[in-house]
Amino acid sequence: MKALVYEGKETLGFRDMPVPVAAAGEALVRVDASGICGSDMHAYLGHDARRPAPLVLGHEAAGVVERDGRRVTINPLVSCGKCAACRAGRENICSAREIISMPPREGAFAQFVSVPESNLVEVPEGVPMQKAAMTEPLAVSWHAAKLAIAALHTGMEKRALVLGGGAIGLAAALALRAQGIEETCIIEPNPVRAAYLRDRCGEKVAADAEGPAPMVVDAVGIAQTRATASEHVEPGGVIAHIGLGDGVGGLDVRRMTLQEVTFIGTYTYTQSEFRETAQALFDGRLGPLDWVEERPLEDGASAFADIRTGVVAAPKVILRPWG
Repeated sequence: MKALVYEGKETLGFRDMPVPVAAAGEALVRVDASGICGSDMHAYLGHDARRPAPLVLGHEAAGVVERDGRRVTINPLVSCGKCAACRAGRENICSAREIISMPPREGAFAQFVSVPESNLVEVPEGVPMQKAAMTEPLAVSWHAAKLAIAALHTGMEKRALVLGGGAIGLAAALALRAQGIEETCIIEPNPVRAAYLRDRCGEKVAADAEGPAPMVVDAVGIAQTRATASEHVEPGGVIAHIGLGDGVGGLDVRRMTLQEVTFIGTYTYTQSEFRETAQALFDGRLGPLDWVEERPLEDGASAFADIRTGVVAAPKVILRPWG
């Protein structure tokens, strides 16, 4: 099979690899669509020690089960099912969790990937595969929105700032509104991306945060955005931190303490939340989801380079392994 392989910092190779052999309890999926995630970009830039080269990246995928032809979207988070977290339905913090695109599991920037049967969600006829592949990033934001809304004090306005207009930021705005937050504003300094969000997606967008908000979602996760979140969250409000840009600096812990700000680190999603998100996508509750750019997998290296230089307007680039 053909696969896009991370070979070192800012280096991707398109080459032949053996077709995976599905282990017991797993299914071989013929990948139809696979999205480029921010974590893939971190690996590409050499910033993610969890994803050493050589490795097939990619974990936002949908395809067809080779054995029986089922159309499926893939939950890439594989949990043990036995630990205290799994027994409590919090598989996302399983002590033995694995994720497709991290060793020992190869990713979905390939024509085939092997996935546990329990991680497959069937996709209805009529739902395009490139849309189904967006279940994973949408689920990340669905989980974050649920946690943030649950932490918001009664009586506070249902209003949020979202820092970052990439796929996770846009998905956060969609998930928040689907779950009852009445007003969202995405902060996106890149004028090309901001114009796309405003004109194509109909989002309220600003280049800089102005004024306080009861809820701030950091979909970037760098010192600068954490500082912005600390400054602009209202007293008694909530910061939901999704982004994994870097791990140091930015939070004004003194202000958070004096103003009783709730900080929530959010990571991926539970199995039930992945299915909730898939159903919301299938039902159209997350909008048309037409904010993607599609490219052949063989052009994956140039897609990564274009995202790196900021010339891609669309929040999500989908790679198609079969052209």
